Amino acid sequence: MSFIASNLKPYIGSEIAADPGGLLNRAAAGELRELLISRGVLVFKGLHFTDEQQVALAGMMGSLREEGERGIYKITLDKAANERADYLKGSFLWHMDGTHDDVPVFGCLLSGRVLSKTGGQTEFANSYIAYDKLPRQTKERIANLRVVHSVGVSMRRAGVAETEQNVRHWNSIPDRTHDLVWTHRSGRKSLVIGCHASHVEGMGLEQGRELLDELLEWTTQPDFVYRHEWSPGDMLIWDNTGVLHRAEPYPMDSGRVMHRTTLMGEEAFSHSTVERS
Repeated sequence: MSFIASNLKPYIGSEIAADPGGLLNRAAAGELRELLISRGVLVFKGLHFTDEQQVALAGMMGSLREEGERGIYKITLDKAANERADYLKGSFLWHMDGTHDDVPVFGCLLSGRVLSKTGGQTEFANSYIAYDKLPRQTKERIANLRVVHSVGVSMRRAGVAETEQNVRHWNSIPDRTHDLVWTHRSGRKSLVIGCHASHVEGMGLEQGRELLDELLEWTTQPDFVYRHEWSPGDMLIWDNTGVLHRAEPYPMDSGRVMHRTTLMGEEAFSHSTVERS
């Protein structure tokens, strides 16, 4: 093995110690991918990868999604650099990426380029472990439930302005319905929840909301969460299919810039359907 891995918490997160050049080969990338699936989040402190190195490693771990410039999407609240900066307010709430798709992205690599003086920490919650640790009665209760996920609901919860243009864009993205319990090809199960979870099919709105809130609170309890305090040069990789994430709020004018590379999805949500909102 070309790196040393140390568990950060019992149920989530491993810190990787390695020379940057030693990670850029197929063998190391394969080992990192296996560890990622097992631990949910990989943390590389002070790695100082270049954009080219980040994209290269990502390409060895999976298929790259075309976004940004040459595989690097710049995350910033600066409206001069990102015309949809307001939408990033949604990242302050617990979520998983791609619930408006049939096949969500597999994972993301994220590097800190410019950090905020306050806020901006990133948290991750292991929804595989959260499901495993649920009481048997709860597992039986939620086994066959389906949840509607809505971009508009997540944007409103995040406090994004309901301008005519924004609402038109939200409404252009159909709602999606997914099994609350995602049974993966591997046999593992995870919870598909977050700020985008609108309501439970066939259940009263209030009752369904209480259930979703209860499950989100369970999943994001401290034992299942890793919270990252960013330092210059850090890079994180997380498994989007079984890990929720969020950023701690930070000032719009903080100048914070993160560079993201995304790995294409490889497995569809179980029993996914599309609905017109």
